[in-house]
Amino acid sequence: MEAFSSFFDPNSKSGSRNQWSYDSLRNFHQISPHVQAHLQQVYITLFWALIASAVGAYLHVLYNIGGLLTTLATMGCMVWVLSTPPYEERKRFGVLMAAAVFEGASVGPLIDLAVEIDQSILVSAFVGTSVAFGCFSAAAMLARRREYLYLGGLLSSGLSILLWLHFASSIFGGSTAIFKFELYFGLLVFAGYMVVDTQDIIEKAHHGDTDYIKHALTLFTDFVAVFVRILIIMLKNASEKNERKKKRRD
Repeated sequence: MEAFSSFFDPNSKSGSRNQWSYDSLRNFHQISPHVQAHLQQVYITLFWALIASAVGAYLHVLYNIGGLLTTLATMGCMVWVLSTPPYEERKRFGVLMAAAVFEGASVGPLIDLAVEIDQSILVSAFVGTSVAFGCFSAAAMLARRREYLYLGGLLSSGLSILLWLHFASSIFGGSTAIFKFELYFGLLVFAGYMVVDTQDIIEKAHHGDTDYIKHALTLFTDFVAVFVRILIIMLKNASEKNERKKKRRD
C-alpha cells in the first residue's frame, strides 16, 4: 500500500519529483525519436481499436449479438494476435480489429443499459476514462525510465485477489460489500496498469521490441477494463439516486 500511496500522494518524494514543471517535462527527451515514433503507432492503433469497439457495441444495440460467444471470440482473437508472427502486420491488425469489435459487442449489454437510463452517463464514463488514460500515460512518459515498473508485482497480486474473489463469489455467492470492493479495487488496479504498461512499452521499445500491435492490445484491454468499471459505478450511483427520488415521492 505504501507504493500506491507514494504514487498518488503529491507530498511524497515520488510525487514531488514528477510535478508538472519544466524540469519534469524535460524527462520526455529521454525517449528517443524511434521510441516516440513507436508510441505514435501504438496510440493510432489503439484509436482504431476503440473505434472498432464502438462499432461492436452499436451492433449489439441493433442486433443483440453480445454475450458469451462474443466474449470467447474476443479471447480467441487476442490469442491469435499474440501467436501470429510480428511481420504479418496486416493480418494481425485485422485480427486486432475483430477482437475490438467482439469486445465492444460483449460490453454492449452494459452500454445498452446506460443508453436506456441516461445517455449522458455513457458519454461521461468514456470522457472520464479517456482523461484518466491520458493523465496516467503522460505521467508514465514524463517520469524517469522504469520508475513505476516496480508496481507491476503489486498490481499482479491485486489482480490475483480479484480473480480469486470473483471465483469465490461465483461459487458461494457474493454480497454487496464484496461487489463494491471488486469494483473499486479493480478500478485502482487497472488504473495502475495504465502507468506500468505504458512504461513497460517504452522500455521494451528502447530494447528493440517495436511490436506496436501487441502493445496497442495491452493498452486497449486496460482502457476497456477501466471504462467498464467507471460505467458500472456511474450506473449504480444513478440507480441509487433514482430510488431515493422515488422514495421521496412516495
